[in-house]
Amino acid sequence: MTDLPYRPAAGIMLLNRDNKVFVAQRIDTTLDAWQMPQGGLDPGEDAQTGALRELEEETGIPPHLVEIVARSAGELLYDLPADLAGSLWRGRYRGQRQVWFLLRFLGRDADIDLATAHPEFRTWKWAEPGDLPDMIVPFKAELYRNVLREFAAHLS
Repeated sequence: MTDLPYRPAAGIMLLNRDNKVFVAQRIDTTLDAWQMPQGGLDPGEDAQTGALRELEEETGIPPHLVEIVARSAGELLYDLPADLAGSLWRGRYRGQRQVWFLLRFLGRDADIDLATAHPEFRTWKWAEPGDLPDMIVPFKAELYRNVLREFAAHLS
């Protein structure tokens, strides 16, 4: 698996006015895991454009309802567990290399609509930033700790 490349992607830590983070549960699993919006970049797409596209595709939140607070200094990586690596993304990637964005949500909760053209989430909530590593699937916990360290100056 170490011979495989990382899939280029973007991740979004979306904060509300109370500095709580948007998290959602995937529609394709019954796990009690919560994640932040994220997804792969289209060929030739820059990370910021991809992040805003993914946010709207997954949550219905259009770009004009967010402001960019910060961007990760570099890419943050995670590896898939062996049992997923062979099936996810047709077995072409070992994990993802993500540029993360910290965004401020300018809208209202009513502006969030998971019933998008291709729904990915079944439910959502606002969570305390420090709780994130315990809420995600275990193989992404270190990634979430790295995201928290990256944006720590903006979370207090």
